[in-house]
Amino acid sequence: METTQEIVQAVQAAGVTGAGGAGFPTYVKLQAEAEFVIANGAECEPLTHVDKQLLIHHAPEVIAGLRAAMQATGAARGILGVKGKYKEIIAGLKAVLGNTTDITIAELGNFYPAGDEQVLVYDVLGRVVPEGGLPINVGCVVQNIETLYNIDAALNGRPVTEKYITVIGAVRKPMTVKVPIGVTLAEVLALAGGATVPDPVILDGGAMMGNVVGDLNAPVTKRTKMLLVLPYDHQLSVKRRTPRTVFDAHAIAACDQCYMCTDYCPRHAQGHAIQPHKLILLLASGVPMTDAQMAGALLCCECRTCNYACPVHLAPGDIALNIKRDLLKEGFKNPYHRTTEADPYRDYRRVPMTRLINRLDLAKYDAAAPLTAVTQPFSRVELRMSQHIGMPALPIVKVGDVVKTGDLVGEIIKGGMGAPVHASIDGVVRQVSNEFIVIEAN
Repeated sequence: METTQEIVQAVQAAGVTGAGGAGFPTYVKLQAEAEFVIANGAECEPLTHVDKQLLIHHAPEVIAGLRAAMQATGAARGILGVKGKYKEIIAGLKAVLGNTTDITIAELGNFYPAGDEQVLVYDVLGRVVPEGGLPINVGCVVQNIETLYNIDAALNGRPVTEKYITVIGAVRKPMTVKVPIGVTLAEVLALAGGATVPDPVILDGGAMMGNVVGDLNAPVTKRTKMLLVLPYDHQLSVKRRTPRTVFDAHAIAACDQCYMCTDYCPRHAQGHAIQPHKLILLLASGVPMTDAQMAGALLCCECRTCNYACPVHLAPGDIALNIKRDLLKEGFKNPYHRTTEADPYRDYRRVPMTRLINRLDLAKYDAAAPLTAVTQPFSRVELRMSQHIGMPALPIVKVGDVVKTGDLVGEIIKGGMGAPVHASIDGVVRQVSNEFIVIEAN
């Protein structure tokens, strides 16, 4: 059995980062002292299937990664958070766990955003993470399912060179695939048979928190998890393309301060000082974005649940997110750090996933997206040096070098926080810059 230091070093060397989209270097989390490690298998975004497919096909590896995270952090208990509707997956996990008592399964409700880490911590343990805080502030480390899978791989000498991605929506064959990091998004889309609509809009990350893909030649990174393909005139496509000035103007003109966006905000339900309706009022009042009254936006978790809640279809979530970005750009520090209590009506303001899917007009795309083997070779990858939170990796190869899958090609300065980058195909290095490395197959 590895020591704590050996686990941390192996995970750091393998370049493991948060695979749910955040991209935080995992070895940093594993250096904390925790009571619990919670495996986040909630599949937060509508129509995503990566975590579910990993639990179906790789439950032993995920559980081994969870045990390693528990050992590294000193956690006495591990908890697998899985939606209760996945009866077969839960049965499979119980079969792998056997008679163990240090890892248990917490059955989660089918609502959005069940996978928000602060929501998850409260639902599983009844502990409220302080404003602006992290789960470790209440004794927890939360890890994504794919991250745990990658922790186990790291301990078996395999660095992060591949990514699991769900491709769904207006495609010929919805699926979940495993591809080398650095292939283009267009190549991933082609695996699902391509789009079935003209001028598709692709959301990288999903319906609620995803962003419009501007260039399908952009590479897959360690953060890529879902490509949702939609018609050009779909409501989500239209909203994501709407300029900030337009939805700000609509909110100023039409918001009647009904408070529903705030009522449904999952962080407000934890007692945190974020009130989307108030941010719209301040915006309408002409208060400067960097005014202290706007600081509640820094507590936004970017889930856009408040957009769903608005009865007149405004975008309070996008407004809060833009204010948050403005404040961060100005170097504004969050003044809210209170320990709070959850709203007693919190559980009555859940957003059922089925209702959300219907409201977003996604029911026609609600397909299984099974894990599908990819047999075709890939001839070229572009490896970004910054696929994570922290400093970019520094290239350590030069043009003409021959590399094998798993070879280190980008490293982090000693003492810096970040994640190294590894070759994801066998080939020859063709381009090297501070931003990326291109490898072409022999």
